[in-house]
Amino acid sequence: MSTVILAEKPSQAQAYASAFSTKKKDGYIEILNDSIFPNGTKITWGVGHLVELKEPSQYKSEWKQWSLDHLPIVPESFEFQPTTKTKDQYNIVKRLLDEATKIIIATDCDREGENIARSIIEVSGNDHKPMKRLWINSLEKHEVINGFKNLQDAGSYQPLYQEAQARQIGDWMVGMTGTRLYSVLLQQQGLKKKGAWSVGRVQTPTLKLIYDRQKSIENFKSEPFFEIEGAFDTDKGRYQGKVKGRYKSNVDAQLHLQEANVSEKQQTKGYISSIEKNEKRNKPPKLHSLSSLQTLANQKFKYSPSETLKIVQSLYDNPLKLVSYPRTDTQHITDNEFTYLKEKMKRYQSIVDFSFEPETTDPQKRYVDASKVQEHYAIIPTKKIPDYHTLQKLDEKQINIYMEIIKKMLGMFCSDYIYDETLMTTNVNGIDFISKGKTEVHKGWKQIHQDNGQEDNENNEHQSLPILEKGTEVKADVTIKEGKTKPPKPYTQGQLITLMKTCGKNIDDEEAQETLKEVEGLGTEATRSSIIEALMKQGYIEVKKNKVSVTEEGNVLCQSVEGTLLSKPEMTAKWEQFLKRIGQEEAEKHDFIENTKKFVNKLVHQAQEDLQNVNTEYAKKAIEDQGSMAVCPSCQIGNIMDRKKFYGCSEYRNGCKQTFPKKFVGKTITKTQVKALCEKGITSVIKGFESKKGNTFDAHLILTDEGLQMEFPKKKMKT
Repeated sequence: MSTVILAEKPSQAQAYASAFSTKKKDGYIEILNDSIFPNGTKITWGVGHLVELKEPSQYKSEWKQWSLDHLPIVPESFEFQPTTKTKDQYNIVKRLLDEATKIIIATDCDREGENIARSIIEVSGNDHKPMKRLWINSLEKHEVINGFKNLQDAGSYQPLYQEAQARQIGDWMVGMTGTRLYSVLLQQQGLKKKGAWSVGRVQTPTLKLIYDRQKSIENFKSEPFFEIEGAFDTDKGRYQGKVKGRYKSNVDAQLHLQEANVSEKQQTKGYISSIEKNEKRNKPPKLHSLSSLQTLANQKFKYSPSETLKIVQSLYDNPLKLVSYPRTDTQHITDNEFTYLKEKMKRYQSIVDFSFEPETTDPQKRYVDASKVQEHYAIIPTKKIPDYHTLQKLDEKQINIYMEIIKKMLGMFCSDYIYDETLMTTNVNGIDFISKGKTEVHKGWKQIHQDNGQEDNENNEHQSLPILEKGTEVKADVTIKEGKTKPPKPYTQGQLITLMKTCGKNIDDEEAQETLKEVEGLGTEATRSSIIEALMKQGYIEVKKNKVSVTEEGNVLCQSVEGTLLSKPEMTAKWEQFLKRIGQEEAEKHDFIENTKKFVNKLVHQAQEDLQNVNTEYAKKAIEDQGSMAVCPSCQIGNIMDRKKFYGCSEYRNGCKQTFPKKFVGKTITKTQVKALCEKGITSVIKGFESKKGNTFDAHLILTDEGLQMEFPKKKMKT
């Protein structure tokens, strides 16, 4: 028997290996004889995806050209191939899988992890072999050993693979077809940008949500309003109050005062007509999912979502292993995790340097609910308690995130934050003024974990009220104050994560709202930060001082897709609903792919009509492609850009191989000369080329199908 363990990445493989006696090899690790693996075994790894869907041109040669006549990009069947840049590791993995009689899938325990492993196994031709599945939430040694002792039947996770591959193929069709479609249409209108006009099932509706907020800000018209406020003097102190509602004009407010015989210019007597006191309780915050951690880290530390994911991943990975699996969408744990967290509570307290006696030690459904834990539980500290030297080695960002995870967990053992809210009504000649007061009764969970001002912002009308009784007489100074309505604020990166997760609140269709609520909006915990990064890299959005705004390119694309399902969260809702049913064996991958083919075919036919919404003349002036030297002479879609060591096409990710060297035959090639090659196919005479023998000469550079060639200038005839 020869067993091979397939991990997702080297660090994960090393974490598994650290639980055993091993020997490092080229591209894999050999586990020596062990009670779990008496015959030994080998651990190898991917580097994420080692295989990918083939490029369009590999299905049909005509798909090499970006043309409306060749759309949509819909192959009859979909084929995968090894990724070029990781081909060496793929060959090692394939050899080991070929030799194996049993395979253990040990990639990340989620939809995409299943896809990564199964795709590699399938392309390598080993999907017929017996397989088991390692399914764990932590890379700690005892978790790894226990996981390998209790391997799962890999067949039970096959539907998850079908779901993941359906998503991958669907996204590929939308991306390939939509990107080419809008790139060609917009370029026909004279609209060029750095790279293609990229669209996608998740990224485009996300961009549209940001665009809609920006438009609501730009179109907002501030309007004045007026409020009646009062300052009240008593023997026990002064307090403030306000009349409910707003007035459209100063005249309306003045009229109300005049009717009650109240003047701004002189004090008026009044009395306290009612005092209502209510006890309010705030429960400790829920445990962290990745989204909640990303949102908090952006709000508190201004870390971008991708940066937070990178930090928490480093705390999870080998060698630290300090937190549980980070890409989780749940905020619950099971009784097993609660038990060890309670047992080690004092040690966690010492890490955050705050000691307290737990006020509750029984599991509560708000945090501990096995029915809410599917693939992974919430992000919590592992059983591994770092010593002083380990903590000293963590950088500031790792410390910040680790502390937040521990504090959130410790809050679970604290009681509610309790305060009394006082609602006091002051009557001045029949006009009621409302005053709100807040008195802290019990600090509870806030003793260890403040909520970063969120509650204070929500209750900014609260004040410290003097202790008074109903009927107390007051002296009132009444004023009319003018204010102006304020526009919505731009999204921060943290708010964008929350928006993507809960965007069901922003759509009208009730069924779509429920679906998005169930599948948690746009994207997944693992992909939301990368979607934001992709929008930035594609030039659709920019972030300044943590505020997200849409660029001119983003404006153009949003106007272009306006009204299509491509721009709406509803599409993701319907897709995710179908995908989830595939994972539950209630729907077929084939049907999903066929429906996606119909969708992209419809998109191609509708796009030209939708494009009439774009103000192309304005957009042309707005888009200034500063970094581009010229349109690529090869694909006619991308732009030739400075790539530091060479000049290359911005569409290299989509298969364009056009490049220009920065040095040719001993001579530096300038941007002006590259521009001439792209636009005219020939440069002016370049002086100073150097032959292999060291001789210098002058020549034109010309662009041919074979690449750069030289043409010597014609000598002038003597007369």
